[in-house]
Amino acid sequence: MIELKNLPIEIYRLIKDLSYQTDSIGESDSTVLLFENMVLKIEKSSPQADNERGVMNWLRGKLPVPKVIAFAQENGYNYLLMSKLEGEMSCSEHNLKSLENTVIALAEGLKMLWSVDISDCPYVNDLDIKLKSAKYNIENGLVDTDDFNEDTLGEGGFEDVDELYDFLLNNRPEEDLVLSHGDYCLPNIFIKDGKVSGFLDLGKTGIADRWQDIALCVRSLKYNICDWFGLSENDYDKYKALFYSRLGIEEDAQKLRYYILLDELF
Repeated sequence: MIELKNLPIEIYRLIKDLSYQTDSIGESDSTVLLFENMVLKIEKSSPQADNERGVMNWLRGKLPVPKVIAFAQENGYNYLLMSKLEGEMSCSEHNLKSLENTVIALAEGLKMLWSVDISDCPYVNDLDIKLKSAKYNIENGLVDTDDFNEDTLGEGGFEDVDELYDFLLNNRPEEDLVLSHGDYCLPNIFIKDGKVSGFLDLGKTGIADRWQDIALCVRSLKYNICDWFGLSENDYDKYKALFYSRLGIEEDAQKLRYYILLDELF
């Protein structure tokens, strides 16, 4: 349990009398406190954590994103107090029971991102940036191989993370640059009344290949449809086909594999 009185004073004075609960959904290393109308995200300071606040401010009026209410840095941690998004996560029980509507909304959410003019976007997360960051993570022991997909390393996969990195470096695809969320997984996309009501966790958002988001969304769909909701692979294939149909594109298996492999290093 977080002791609110130990938070930075500019944050504490805004929430000191409020009740909250801790959010346990998601795979990030941050701590998230949910208040009635606000959310406090606490995480170690990093370029990604610093990027999130700026992205949220830049996207105000362009996309439905949280409003920054207060921000503080203290003892190597970022404290970001923001407004709470309307609706529910795409992976909520309600939305998974309405999978067709949810898949359509996820496709429309990507179109919303891609419609944003990037000509003056100050945030870039393309392959030049991603591969440098991946190399840094490898060299500094920040890659958790225990969290890899079971076929990434070993028999039929790569010998080690260095071989994986070399593959990514030497097989980088041509990029189709758009505004990319950077972590377009179901917990980060909120839906209300069948429409996307907000985008969350924007630390990786910036100019990047559109397949960055497609790949992670497809992977997240499979996990939530099959592993979490208990439907079959055939069900997943049906909803994946609907997803691509609503996007108006065909699947690019090589780009899917590339960006899913790249995400292993983060």
